[in-house]
Amino acid sequence: MSDTMDRRHFVGGAVASAASLMIARDAEAESGTSVKDRDASADVVSHGGADMPFAYAEMSIRTMQSRMAAGTLTSHALTVAYLARIAAIDAKGPSLRAVMEVNPDAMTIAALMDAERKAGKARGPLHGIPVLIKDNIDTADKMQTTAGSLALVGSPAPRDAFIVTQLRAAGAVILGKTNLSEWANFRSTRSSSGWSGRGGQTRNPYVLDRNPCGSSSGTGAAISANLAAVGIGTETDGSIICPSSICGLVGIKPTVGLVSRSGIIPISATQDTAGPMTRTVSDAAALLSAISGVDTRDAATTPSAIHRVADYTTFLDANALRGARIGVARNMAGFHPDVDAVFERAIAALRKAGAEVVDADVPTVGKTDDAETEVLLYEFKDGINAYLASRGATSRMKSLDDLIAFNSANAPREMPWFGQEQFEKAHARGSLTDAKYLEALATCRRLSRTEGIDTVLAAHRIDAIIAPSNGPTWPTDHLNGDHYTGGNSSVAAVAGYPSITVPMGMVHELPVGLSFIGGAWTEGRLIALAYAFEQATNARRAPRLLPTIVAGA
Repeated sequence: MSDTMDRRHFVGGAVASAASLMIARDAEAESGTSVKDRDASADVVSHGGADMPFAYAEMSIRTMQSRMAAGTLTSHALTVAYLARIAAIDAKGPSLRAVMEVNPDAMTIAALMDAERKAGKARGPLHGIPVLIKDNIDTADKMQTTAGSLALVGSPAPRDAFIVTQLRAAGAVILGKTNLSEWANFRSTRSSSGWSGRGGQTRNPYVLDRNPCGSSSGTGAAISANLAAVGIGTETDGSIICPSSICGLVGIKPTVGLVSRSGIIPISATQDTAGPMTRTVSDAAALLSAISGVDTRDAATTPSAIHRVADYTTFLDANALRGARIGVARNMAGFHPDVDAVFERAIAALRKAGAEVVDADVPTVGKTDDAETEVLLYEFKDGINAYLASRGATSRMKSLDDLIAFNSANAPREMPWFGQEQFEKAHARGSLTDAKYLEALATCRRLSRTEGIDTVLAAHRIDAIIAPSNGPTWPTDHLNGDHYTGGNSSVAAVAGYPSITVPMGMVHELPVGLSFIGGAWTEGRLIALAYAFEQATNARRAPRLLPTIVAGA
């Protein structure tokens, strides 16, 4: 799955604890809300002394835009409130450690967006909306881009990633960078998801001693805990779907090529993609609209000129399940009896909403594992060397060799719990012209596409395949690494096809998601189906920051 420096320098220093509550009160006053008249979705954090009413809990982009258009809310108020919340429950209090650093220019950007709106210019749905992005996405500003590694600290990226350029153009406020499984969980086979040398261990906001999954752990925990409006994650295999599911979010893993990867620290040229991680399908659709498109620096995006839809929110149809034909991949279930029970209730909800549901197992599940590993090892070596070269003269790290040497020289800080076996295996691989690589890639494509998703969709004449996204999350264990309880990301990830996870229920205070998997470039249809399911079930529950699971919960 692609997926301890003290962070107070990055987060705590940005908004001091004493000032945080004052800022929050100022934000409430500016928004025209108060503790007494907040809507019913507002929550109160009660953990570790961080009692802080939050006026914007679970608020959607649509509601934020409506209030900003009406003049009862500003981007500056939102930004200040989110910064205060990050200081109160992420850097301190429960200490989620989800946000690696905040953007020192965030409030200035928000004020500029407010000024534009006041002058009659609104750029679209993301205008003035605070967004958190994963710390493997380049920003040419005062923030770092490190993939969680101390090796890249102090050498800022020379230019924005393409998707960051798009976010800025859309009027988004880049609020900060999120923690992640270091090097997107590709350094070791015994890693703990959500841990990085730079950011420490991200906690699951539902149950703090449980894992947030990875590698987009920080984005998952942060957006679920209402530390920003929406977030961006990246996936090679599971790194959007798993943390989204386990943190009670909607996550979209797009078709490879719909969203540019230029300026994103790579693992795999054939599987990597960025995508939305949000609390609702409508927010995910709006965010996908902003970040998708053709980038001349990423040849894989060329087909998106034909296949991309300018506005994915046009697919938001609460009645989309009526007449839809959905395939149930029962051979992709069975992680846990309680998850299976939630899954059966989800299937019943689909039928009640008008869908025809048929059994449709994917025959090649699990058969691509060895070939996928070879592909990723080869492509990581090629991709990381090219990326490090693009960082310019200021970067000390020029190659995978340099990263391996740095980790060895700084083992007490970088490798206190697990090593760098994946790095070493990748280093031993050859070039992308090697017969072994080409054979592995062909095997992946055949089993995942031709004999996998494509065959199942055609044979059963279905709109999408569904399966539980993941089993319940596990206790974080640095000594032994992840106790992964099962998931279904590989089916779409290896194919490079889209998948969407939507909250489907809770298992002992832990959220689990339902995955909708489709053929290439079918994001619009999947969004429609996922939205209709979401509207029919309303399964998301905001996290309660519980310290642990208690008997009977």
